[in-house]
This record gives sequence, C-alpha cells and structure tokens, in this order.
Amino acid sequence: MSQELRTNGIVQDEPLLWEKGRKGRDGYSMPLRDVEKASIDESLLGDGPDFPDLSEVDVVRHYTRLSQWNFGVDTGMYPLGSCTMKYNPKINEKLSSYIGLTRSHPLLPAHLSQGTLRLLYELESYLCEITGMDAVSLQPAAGAHGELAGMLIFHAYHKSKGKKRNKILIPDTAHGTNPASASLCGFQAVVVKSSEKGILSHETVAELMDEDTAGIMVTNPNTLGLFEKNIRKIADIVHEKGGLVYADGANMNAVMGIVQMGKIGVDVMHLNLHKTFSTPHGGGGPGAGPVCVKKELEKFLPVPRIRKVKDAYALVENIPESIGKLHTFYGNFSVLVRAYCYILSMGPEGLKAVSQHAVLNANYIKEKLKDHFHIPYDRPCMHECVFTDKFQEKHHVSTLDIAKRMIDYGIHPPTIYFPLVVHGAMMIEPPETESKEEIDRLIAVLKIIAKEAEDNPEIVRNAPQFARMRRLDEVTAARKPVLIG
Repeated sequence: MSQELRTNGIVQDEPLLWEKGRKGRDGYSMPLRDVEKASIDESLLGDGPDFPDLSEVDVVRHYTRLSQWNFGVDTGMYPLGSCTMKYNPKINEKLSSYIGLTRSHPLLPAHLSQGTLRLLYELESYLCEITGMDAVSLQPAAGAHGELAGMLIFHAYHKSKGKKRNKILIPDTAHGTNPASASLCGFQAVVVKSSEKGILSHETVAELMDEDTAGIMVTNPNTLGLFEKNIRKIADIVHEKGGLVYADGANMNAVMGIVQMGKIGVDVMHLNLHKTFSTPHGGGGPGAGPVCVKKELEKFLPVPRIRKVKDAYALVENIPESIGKLHTFYGNFSVLVRAYCYILSMGPEGLKAVSQHAVLNANYIKEKLKDHFHIPYDRPCMHECVFTDKFQEKHHVSTLDIAKRMIDYGIHPPTIYFPLVVHGAMMIEPPETESKEEIDRLIAVLKIIAKEAEDNPEIVRNAPQFARMRRLDEVTAARKPVLIG
C-alpha cells in the first residue's frame, strides 16, 4: 500500500455501557435539598430500570469513541452515486437553529406566524423559478413521499377527466422507489428499456404509450448519470395520448440553472431538498420532497396551501379537488429553512455553478479512470459516472472487493451494484464541494486498486485489512440476522 495514501491512527474498541459501569460511580451532582426528606415504602418502587453506574468521563469517552467509528461528509469524501452526499455549509445549520424558527409552533394562528409563512411562501416561489414549474407544495417529507404525491396528482387529474387509467411507464434507469410509488396509487408499472446509449428512445415510448396509461415517470438525469435528451419528444408522445410526464428530480444537483423541467414537457416533479439544497443526507434524518406542478395541476396539490392576500399570508384548506393532507403539519420545517438559506446565499449564478462543477468533477473522474475500469456508456455524463468490474473479473476480483479495499485507503466506497441494468456497477458521484486534490486522491486510490487486482488479487479479495472490522460474512448476516443485542 502506498504510504502517503494509507490511513493511520487509533480506532479504539468500545464495550457496552453496562460492561463499563461499576457500582458507586456517578456523573452528576444533585443540588442540596430545600425540603425535608420523606419516607417511602421502597418495596413499591420495584427494581427500577437497569441503568449502568458511570462517571462523567466514562460517558464522554464512550460517545466520543463511537463517533469516531462513523464516516460522514465532515470526515472525508463520500462518493455515493444517486445520493449527492455533498458538504453542506454550516451557516445554514446555524440559521435553521435560531430560536425564533425552532420554537415557532405549528398550531399558532396565521397572524402569529407571518414570518414563518412568508419564508415558506418565498421558498415555494424560488423552487418554481429553479424548476420552471408553476406551483409547489412543501408538504412531502422525503423524495418517495413526493413521488407518492405526484402519483396521487396523476390519479386525481385523470379522475377529473372522467377517465380511468391503470398503467405507468417507468424506465429501467429510474430510481427504485418510482415503481413502488406508482403501485401504491393503484397503477401497474410498465418497464421501459433504455437504448444502447443508456437513455430512453422516443420510439420505444411510442410503442408502449396508450389510452390506458396515465403517463411516464422519468428520472432525469437518470441513474446512469446520463441526461435524457429525448425528453421533449417523449413528452409530446405522452401528451398526445392524454398522459402526464413525471420527473424524478432527485438528481437536480446536475441541472440547476441550466435545465428548466417545466419547459421541456414535465407536468409534475419532486425535488430532494436533503440532497440538492443543503441538509445533511442519510442516517435516517428528516428530508423534504416538495412536489412541483404546472398550472393545470395546481388545484390538485395537497392542502393546506400558502396564499398571500395583500400583505398577509394564510393557510388555505378549502380546495375541493386537492389530494388532501400528506403531512400532519406543513413539511419538515428545519429542512425547508436550510434550503431557503442555501438558495438565497447561492443566488442564480451560484446554483448554476454548483451544477457545472458537479458535472465537471464526474466527467474528470470518468476520463481519468476509463482505462482502468470498464465504462458501459462511454459518453459525457452528468453528476455521476458508472464503471463496472469487467476488467477485474478475469482476476476474480469483484465490485464488492474493490469497494472494500477503498476502506483501507480511508475513502468511503461508492454505490455498488446499482443501477441494476449494469452488471457489477460501481457508481461514483463527486459533488461540487470536493476539491481537485481530493478527487485526484480518489483517482489515485482506484488506480492502485486496479493494479493490485492484477498483481495481488488476494489482498483485494480479503479487504479491508486496516479497518476496525474486517470483511463481514454478509451471506450469513442476511440469512441469520441477529436482531437483538
């Protein structure tokens, strides 16, 4: 292993708190009593909870050591494809934690929530401008929730026309939640195979689109990191048959300020604010998946809607054709605040530069590594590029082995074995926040691993060698999971 690329340091094992605890230790000081001690029958209390006895330093070191086991964007590069795991400015965290925002209760009347409502109203208008759509609801709590809202809007639209349609076209390069969202709304997912170029062919869509089909769900850019350049022709075909076009906007990080979805035939789309617009992504934290629509579909958006009347803002519930409520209150507010701050701080030119740098970084990696790893679609990509293990297969080294070996060099593995249309896929997304030096380090590591796969494949197959945990038995873990401690 190249010494300058190796990760060194102490990563300490850590037992359970119950194993660390010793009777008589404590990490707190109670204030002196100012009332008389009262007697109580202790037999009524029972044994009580089994809390370990710990000193303050025991507790602090325990959680500090556990935090060192975690890897995130504040630790280093996190090149997960289709996830946009980019660094988020800490100023947006600070602003979203202001007491006036965190303590604005959702049950307050509108006249006591004017600042909050104005923020949400303006965020909706910014998202309309960015996407080229006409109306937005911030209610959906995540990307899949936004997809569900979009499919409910599809259903409501066709119902309003007196038509019952039961199918949705979904490309094989779409995000995996798309078919599930369609099925939840009673639609049958019809797979549309992508062409040899990795994008949709409008001729294929024309063959499948009929009067029983409600429309199409397109991930654009798709999960191969390629822009669906036939989207305008595809939209025309779908619209001619009375259908609607849905765009999965989870990959908006590649096209902000460059593509306006509303102007290329999209009727409904969602955005992942927790990917593109500055919220820490992953770990099961809150997300936000606003759904954006064209004017004709605005009446179907979930209630309540934020309306501005003269100089006041109000939540309006009485919208007869709305699909109803999707969220107890109006979205995950702190995520929306972060997005609002991010958009204002970046401005139109800044958001455009974000996409330009994300695309530049991905194409730089693709060109630097294409002689070392097979590229199934060797053409300009968007925010992410997809390699395979085809060159390494002859040495019996797999994509999984490559990903595990990256851990030895202190780099978080990329998305592997997705998209499913590519055998042995390795999807790398370097967001715009990574420097050239950090990207060059990733490239250098992958070149070394490719060489190791040829000269010493055993070391790659047995990786990781230097991590706290060695290679896990994933087959046994899947077949015999341990669900209790």
